[in-house]
Amino acid sequence: MNPHGFLRIAAVSPVVRVADPAANADQMLARLAEHQDADIVLFPELCITAYTCEDLFQQDTLLRGAREQLLKLADATAGRKQLLVVGLPLAEGNSLYNCAAAIADGSILGIVPKQYLAAYGEFYESRRFTAATGIEPAYVHLTAELSVPFGIDLLFFATDSAGRRVGVGIEICEDLWVPVPPSSWQALAGANVLLNLSASNELVGKRPYRQGLVESQSARCIAAYAYAGAGPGESTTDLVFGGHCLIAENGQLLEQADALMSGDKTAAVIADVDIEKLQHDRRTMVSFDDAARLLPRKYRWLEFELASREPAKLRRAVSGTPFVPRDTAQLDDRCREIFAIQCAGLARRAGRLPGDATLNIGVSGGLDSTLALLVAVKTCDRHGWARSRVHGLTMPGFGTTKRTLANAAALMQHLGVTSDTIDIRPLCLEAFRELGHKPFGLEVAGMDVASLQAALEALPDDDRHDLVFENVQARLRTFLLMSRGFVVGTGDMSEAALGWSTYNGDHMSMYNPNFSVPKTLVKFLVRWVAEHEFDGEARRTLLDISETTISPELLPPSAEGGIAQDTEEALGRYELHDFFLFNMIRNGFSPAKMLYLAQHADFREPHTPADITKALRTFITRFFANQFKRSCVPDAPKVGTVSLSPRGDWRMPSDAEATAWLAQLDTAMEEP
Repeated sequence: MNPHGFLRIAAVSPVVRVADPAANADQMLARLAEHQDADIVLFPELCITAYTCEDLFQQDTLLRGAREQLLKLADATAGRKQLLVVGLPLAEGNSLYNCAAAIADGSILGIVPKQYLAAYGEFYESRRFTAATGIEPAYVHLTAELSVPFGIDLLFFATDSAGRRVGVGIEICEDLWVPVPPSSWQALAGANVLLNLSASNELVGKRPYRQGLVESQSARCIAAYAYAGAGPGESTTDLVFGGHCLIAENGQLLEQADALMSGDKTAAVIADVDIEKLQHDRRTMVSFDDAARLLPRKYRWLEFELASREPAKLRRAVSGTPFVPRDTAQLDDRCREIFAIQCAGLARRAGRLPGDATLNIGVSGGLDSTLALLVAVKTCDRHGWARSRVHGLTMPGFGTTKRTLANAAALMQHLGVTSDTIDIRPLCLEAFRELGHKPFGLEVAGMDVASLQAALEALPDDDRHDLVFENVQARLRTFLLMSRGFVVGTGDMSEAALGWSTYNGDHMSMYNPNFSVPKTLVKFLVRWVAEHEFDGEARRTLLDISETTISPELLPPSAEGGIAQDTEEALGRYELHDFFLFNMIRNGFSPAKMLYLAQHADFREPHTPADITKALRTFITRFFANQFKRSCVPDAPKVGTVSLSPRGDWRMPSDAEATAWLAQLDTAMEEP
C-alpha cells in the first residue's frame, strides 16, 4: 500500500480461448504485465479453461492442463509482491470444484471452492461441479510434492508497517446472488477486500442489477468489492458474456468497464481503495461486529506480502466538494431532500408553539439568513400557516451595504412575511459609551451615528480590526430578536466548525434548521429553492443573493460602498474548509492525508499548495479552539452524514489540544 493507506486493485477480463489452458495462461501473464503497479489483480471465473467448456470439464485432459497452467502462473509471479487471483476447475477425490486460486510471490497460497452453483435458467453448473459445503479436505495435492490449503474457510492477509491490515475474502459469481453471500461472513471475520470471480452472462437489464449487487454488498460489508466478469472470448453458442468489471468501496462505485458496451475484446478497471477509511468506518459503526457471534466457522488466515508504493497519482476520483455532487440530477435530489428535512424539523418545533407565536428571523440579505427564511416560509406553506407568522427583522449596522440591505427588504416583501427594520447603530454607539470602548481608537463621546459612520469609513483598510466593535453589533441583534420571542437560527455547519460566530450572538437561537448544512451547499440550496419554488422578482432577488460575497458585514464598507469584510479572505476558501471538515469528521483522516488528497481533488476553483496548507492550519487551529461554542448550540436537524451536534454526532472536550494535528501537518509539509 502507499503511505496513506490506498490499495490498488485491478479487475481484468482477458481474451480467452475455450478449452485452451495454455493460451489462456499466456493471455493472463500478458495482462498481468500491464498491471505491475497493482497490489491485487483479479481475473474471472474459470478463466484458465474458460467458463463455457460444458461437458469438456469432465475430460481429464482439460483438468490436467488447468493444473499445469496454474503452476506456470505461480512460477511467473516469483519475486513479485502482488496477489493474483484466477479461476480454474479442480478435481479432488470424487468431486470437481469450481475454484479460485490465490497466488503470490511464486506460491499458491490457497484455493477457494465455489459454494453456490448456478443451476437454473441458462445455467447447469450442478451437472458438472460439486458445491462446497465446508466438509472438503483442508488441503489438495497439486503435485506429489505440493499440497496447498483448500476450503471455504480461507482468508488472505497482509499488514503494512503502519499496522493497516488488508484482509481478502474470495467468492465466486453465484455466491453473490444468494441471500447471505459468503463475503458477508468473510467481512465479519475481518476481510475488508472482497473479490468475486464471475461468469455472469449478459441479458437486458442485468448489467445495472449486477452493479447494484456489487455496490450494496460493498456497503453492507463496509469493504472494497472487486468483480471480474468473463468476456466475449467465451463461447456464444447460447450466451454472450460482456466482461463486466467493477470496483466499489462501501457503497460507492469507483470504476467499471465492460467489453460488450465498448466493443472491445477485453476489459479492465483499476482503482485505489482506501483501506484506512474502511477501517475507520468499521470502528465507528460499533454494531458492525455484533453479528460476528453467528459466524458459521473459524477461518484460516494465509499471509502474503505487498510492496511499499510511493504516493504517486491516485487511481480514483477525489471530490473537492464532497457535500455538493457534481451530477446535476444528484444535486437536485440532494437539495430537495435536505430542504424537506429542514422544513420538517422546523415544523415539529414550531408546532409546539402557540398558534399566534411568530417565527423571528434576522434577515441580512446574505446566504444563511436567506436559507433560514425560505425554510420558515415553506414550512408555513406546507402546514397551512399564514406566511405572516414569519417575522423578518433587518438590523443594519456599521458594515451593512446597500446591496444586502436592499435584497433583504425586497426578499421579505416578495415572500409576503411580516417585516420591519431596526437600525442598530444608535444602540451600538450607546453601548460603546457605556463600555468605555473606543472603536478603532475613535473617541465616541461627542459623536453621533453619522459622524461615527463617516469616521469608520475613512479608516485605512489595514486598520479595521476591533473584536469588541464586532461583538456588540452581533449581540445587540440577538437581543432584539430574542426579545420578540421564538428565534429561528441562521448559522451553518462550516461556521460552527470554524467558530466563525459571536458567542451568544449569531451563535444562539431557539432552533436552527441550517446547523448541519455546510457553507458550500448553502448557495446551491438557495439557488435550488429559487428555481423550483419561486418565480418573478422573488427568484431574481434570490439568485442575486446567491452571488453575494460571504461576509458578516460587521466592519465598515469599502470606499466604494461594497463589502469590505470578506470572510474567505480572512479564513481561506470555504471550499477548502468544507473539504477538510468532511474528511476529518466523516473519514477520520490525518492532516497529512488531507494534504495528499487535496493535491488530487477536483476543486471547482484552483488552489495553490500554499493556500491549501494555510487553510488546513487555520481549520485545525480554529476547529479545536472553538468546541466550546459547539457544546451549547441550539437544537437542529441532522441532514447529512456529517454533523457537529454535541448531542449526537460530535462530542469533543472544549479544552482538547490541536498540538498533535499541527505537528503532523508540519511534518507533512517538510516531506518532498
